[in-house]
Amino acid sequence: MKKIIWIPALLVLLLAACSSKTDDTGSSKGTSPLTGEKASDSADRRTVAVMVNNHPKARPQTGLSEADIVFELLAEGNITRFMALYQSTEPKEVGPVRSAREYYFKLADGYNAIYVYHGAAKFVDEKLKASGVDYINGAQHDDDGVLFKRSADRVAPHNSYLQFSAVMDQAKKAGYKTTASVKPLPFLKEDAAVEGEEAEKIDIRYTSDDAYNSEFRYNKEEDSYQRWSDGDQTADLGTEQPVAVQNVFVIEAHHEVIDKDGRRSIDLESGGKAYLFQKGQMQQLEWKNEDGRIIPYRDGKAVSFVPGKTWISVVPDDPGLEASVQPGNE
Repeated sequence: MKKIIWIPALLVLLLAACSSKTDDTGSSKGTSPLTGEKASDSADRRTVAVMVNNHPKARPQTGLSEADIVFELLAEGNITRFMALYQSTEPKEVGPVRSAREYYFKLADGYNAIYVYHGAAKFVDEKLKASGVDYINGAQHDDDGVLFKRSADRVAPHNSYLQFSAVMDQAKKAGYKTTASVKPLPFLKEDAAVEGEEAEKIDIRYTSDDAYNSEFRYNKEEDSYQRWSDGDQTADLGTEQPVAVQNVFVIEAHHEVIDKDGRRSIDLESGGKAYLFQKGQMQQLEWKNEDGRIIPYRDGKAVSFVPGKTWISVVPDDPGLEASVQPGNE
């Protein structure tokens, strides 16, 4: 007769609990490392950083409302450009996609992101290839209908769109990792209070050109800052989903024009003055580059973000933070 082996119920429960436990690499469902919110999918998905055009002919853009973090910096002349980071979400489409800059791909590297762009000056491409950053260049897949599509409604270079579902397949073909243990940003507990000066409206000026200056307005009911640019609300093309973020982090950095086309170098290493806007409050802080990431600091300690999305604006040190950013109330 065969023996019947009874496993105690408690042991069964323990085994079941162990099998569903999230490991320390974040490879199961858990908290999104770039938003501090509950992850709806695998928390170890590789971050993707996409260069997004901000020329008036490229507006409204697609996919900005779904980004975990958006960086906005000057590219050349008066023109700002975005780099949108996606880790917790996978939008259908992002764009229009534009060319690379060295300071952008260095920022992408701080998040161990796959850097996606469309074309670049030869010297920028050479620096990118030598940097070790994993990248996808849309110029090599131009309008292939799989990874990139050109819109017939706009003219180049304002009409190249990344088809996001094809990114990881292309990454695998290139030999890149598609999962990674993503170091989480510092976040407050969800119900934590924020102290500071009241600031429900933020005007940010990068240059004297109003077309590229922006405004954030705090929506108390939704606990988010919504963005406007040149008088129009920033919302996704098609869905009309507005860009709404829980953190607006504005930093001052040294800018220097490096060529006749007005391209710049931007010092994102040295740290400096910063404003952090959360829950209708403003804190006057400093920023530091911490392992390639731009982090708010006070008195030598990192200051936490509110769980949610973040917009990081980088303004020139001339004329400086105080002249470039005007906080106020409605």
